[in-house]
Amino acid sequence: MIVVTGGAGFIGSAFVWKLNQQGIEDIVIVDRLGSSEKWKNLVNRRYIEYIHKDDFLQMIYADQVPFVTRAVVHLGACSSTTERDADYLWRNNYLYSCRLADWCVRNGIRFIYASSAATYGDGAQGFSDDDAVTPALKPINMYGYSKQVFDLWVLKRRLETTVAGLKFFNVFGPNEYHKGDMRSVVHKAWGQIEATGTVRLFKSRRAAYVDGGQLRDFVYVKDCVEVMWWLLENPGVGGIFNVGTGKARTWNDLARAAFAAMGIEERIEYIDMPPGLEEQYQYFTEARMDKLSAAGCPVTFRPLEDSVRDYITGHLRQPDPYL
Repeated sequence: MIVVTGGAGFIGSAFVWKLNQQGIEDIVIVDRLGSSEKWKNLVNRRYIEYIHKDDFLQMIYADQVPFVTRAVVHLGACSSTTERDADYLWRNNYLYSCRLADWCVRNGIRFIYASSAATYGDGAQGFSDDDAVTPALKPINMYGYSKQVFDLWVLKRRLETTVAGLKFFNVFGPNEYHKGDMRSVVHKAWGQIEATGTVRLFKSRRAAYVDGGQLRDFVYVKDCVEVMWWLLENPGVGGIFNVGTGKARTWNDLARAAFAAMGIEERIEYIDMPPGLEEQYQYFTEARMDKLSAAGCPVTFRPLEDSVRDYITGHLRQPDPYL
């Protein structure tokens, strides 16, 4: 059995889609559906069982998981960069991960987990996933810190040779629809263009960047799950790896790609950042991808324009936009 925590969420349900593509249905979804719309991510998917995340943790504590587990792909976390409840993030993102990883290691179960590019903070330390660099990173929000302390937990216990962590950069794609303000700007841009014909982007408050010229490493969720699949099929590969394209692009590039995919003349409006965002805002992110490549990962990340076109024409403009 393959356990996917956060399996009803964005990247988690996309990975279940990839498993289904490979003919795998022996899957247990661990999540908390609550009152959100993420249950819709499961409608097209095939799996054996759904277990609430709290119930699964109790099974772990008691060491009474009622099925043989081949792997745990741990994508369950609060991913809101604006979440202020630090105790909640510590329990949900850090302590839950520690208990799950410890159980997997003790039982010889493959463990793959989601870290985040938010661990890099304002980028002053660069974007290298070298283990020697990781302890020096300084996240600028509690979400990033909750991911950073678990990466350090893995390194302190020298588990980096047996488990795999993934520092996802700016992921976008189908099945993110339930995420509210945490949805990608691709999805927001599509909605804005459909409604008004205009995309709104933040003005720059740094002279080195023009309005909309802030840079991000945008990566398509379909490419992310290819990396995860490769790691699942290669259990001898361990480490904490960046997952991005390795090429930063501007918000203007992203907006233009959306207009092009929709066949509409571009019209961009620049607006002020909301109060309080500036001190947490990243003006540049770009994944260093040499470590994953050196590990033997063969995945090629598609260009931004191709990814946006596939997302908009293949999903957002379809009657059923879900994977």
